[in-house]
Amino acid sequence: MKIIKLVPCLLLFISGRIFAQDQANITISLNNKIGDMYPFWAWFGHDEPNYTYMKDGRKLLSELATLSPVPVRMRVHNLLTTGDGTAALKWGSTNAYTEDASGKPIYNWHLVDSIFDTYIKLGMKPYAQIGFMPEALSTHPKPYRHYWKPGDNYDDVYTGWAYPPKDYNKWEELIYQWVKHCVQRYGQTEVESWYWEVWNEPNIGYWKGTMKEFFKLYDYAAHGVKRALPTAHVGGPEVAGGSSPGGMKFLNAFIKHCIADTNYATGKIGSPIDVISFHAKGQPTLINGRVRMNMAPQIRDIREGFKIVASYPETKNTPIVIGESDPEGCAACGMATNPSNAYRNGTMYSSYTAASIAREYQLADSLGINFMGSVSWSFEFENQPWFYGFRDLATNGVDKPVLNVFRMLGMMKGKRLKVTGDQMYSLKTVADSSIRGNNTDIGALAAADKKEMTVLLWNYHDDDLHDAGKTVKIKIGHLPPTFVKLTQYRIDDEHSNAYEVWKKMGSPQKPTATQIKELEKAGQLQQFGKQVTLQAKSGLAGATVLLPRQGVALLKFSW
Repeated sequence: MKIIKLVPCLLLFISGRIFAQDQANITISLNNKIGDMYPFWAWFGHDEPNYTYMKDGRKLLSELATLSPVPVRMRVHNLLTTGDGTAALKWGSTNAYTEDASGKPIYNWHLVDSIFDTYIKLGMKPYAQIGFMPEALSTHPKPYRHYWKPGDNYDDVYTGWAYPPKDYNKWEELIYQWVKHCVQRYGQTEVESWYWEVWNEPNIGYWKGTMKEFFKLYDYAAHGVKRALPTAHVGGPEVAGGSSPGGMKFLNAFIKHCIADTNYATGKIGSPIDVISFHAKGQPTLINGRVRMNMAPQIRDIREGFKIVASYPETKNTPIVIGESDPEGCAACGMATNPSNAYRNGTMYSSYTAASIAREYQLADSLGINFMGSVSWSFEFENQPWFYGFRDLATNGVDKPVLNVFRMLGMMKGKRLKVTGDQMYSLKTVADSSIRGNNTDIGALAAADKKEMTVLLWNYHDDDLHDAGKTVKIKIGHLPPTFVKLTQYRIDDEHSNAYEVWKKMGSPQKPTATQIKELEKAGQLQQFGKQVTLQAKSGLAGATVLLPRQGVALLKFSW
């Protein structure tokens, strides 16, 4: 066993050679606990529900279930959309509701059950989206099925499923029958642990009715949920752009409606609101052929959404879910048609994710709200080209670097610790102007349990450039005066990165079985170097890491 004694002025150099360059400093104390390391990040979603029970979908779900210390929540669109269950980009269907020639409802739960069964068997839980409008109920049913593809006008997706119901009582009965069926199939206790939410982004093209018509849709849907299971949790409104004028107006009006307006379904004052949701997106661009990210709009969306919920005494403690929280807005827009999305395959996506999730913790702490979940709108796309540049966690069953950030987060337990970094951008700077300065953002998120401490470390910048990295000196105070084992995990161009391995293979679109096995291995989280043993003197220890630009590291100290 290799033992390195540490004194206050001596730090462990675990990266080999250290270059004479600008150094970043991170300071952490085990005595300065600031909150629970609650895994709000263990929420994921996607447009295409039928991918759930397909080959690569089941594989990815099993990986997500394994990495999280709590049940993963899944949100998908199109759970009530009419169709034969054929999956396509920005499309899915279950055929849950049709009508016979006389207009009598026909309920068919086969495909919805296939989706929820997959979750339940893996120990996951639905964040069940009530939408979209079945063809037989739509006030404007034709055209209904869209055939959008990357490069097409995005507005082409908004067809008959986006319209109000022609009969709100039938709409309410559909929701009642669905929730009742779920209780019968999965049990009351299980369904009581779910959250139901109505629709998606009703302030833009996803809803072809008025704001008041959406409130009516919501009231009838929520009434159907509660009529089937009074103890169920239901909410909304999943508005787009939490800081946009339209998003803020809609979210405020929705909360006021639920608090004080006459309920369209019951005639009483108020509507149930057990969870409040909105969306937050960044905005990458292309500058001289190079991707430049922009985290600021996403952080502002979150900040303003949090503030709105906290501004009402009736909702200040209501659980909040960021129903979609991502670097930009179209998961199915690949980099071939949208070059600014070229960040998605490599470490740009993973370092952005680490840096943005840390800011979500900071925002929740600063505003004192009940932050429950943040949905990464990223899953996988079945039978699509390898590394096409979709916003997904895996491609053809091979994990992308970004998935390993969530594996790192899943290893963090206990209480979060205060982190001070002399090159970590302030929350205000990120919200105002993103991360555009001369220095990269060298930041950390730290947590400690009884016998363990973890530090998630990133080197991020909006400009998609790579270099040898920066020396990061981490100083940790108040460790127990004992032997401490240190293990490092890494995401960079050489570690936990199937994309770089695939490119070195010649970017094959038909990789061999041997190549696929190699890619699958490369997609897993990899340890960096060997585990070492430290001896903390006077409760002080640390490490010095050379972290490449756009790299992410997890340092695990155990004793």
